[in-house]
Amino acid sequence: MAINDPIGDLLARIRNGQLRGLAKVSTPASSLRARLLDVLKLEGFIRGYAEVEMKGRPREFEIELKYHEGRPVIRELKRISTPGRRVYNSVG
Repeated sequence: MAINDPIGDLLARIRNGQLRGLAKVSTPASSLRARLLDVLKLEGFIRGYAEVEMKGRPREFEIELKYHEGRPVIRELKRISTPGRRVYNSVG
């Protein structure tokens, strides 16, 4: 199935996993998602991620969610710029 908004899909999977208290969630693998996950890991919002390959299935990333004292480290996860509504901001 084609996903029109891979960033929104990734954020929704992380948000839903944390609402359910899951230790890990999975998402289809892509270079865009890998770069976003690198930033989330570098900033300390997730423990890490690993690429998983299973026979007969496309590659996936398994994301380890991070909790502090039983509560998710990510308190709010909101997408501002979407494919239907672009929001631009200067850097600096």
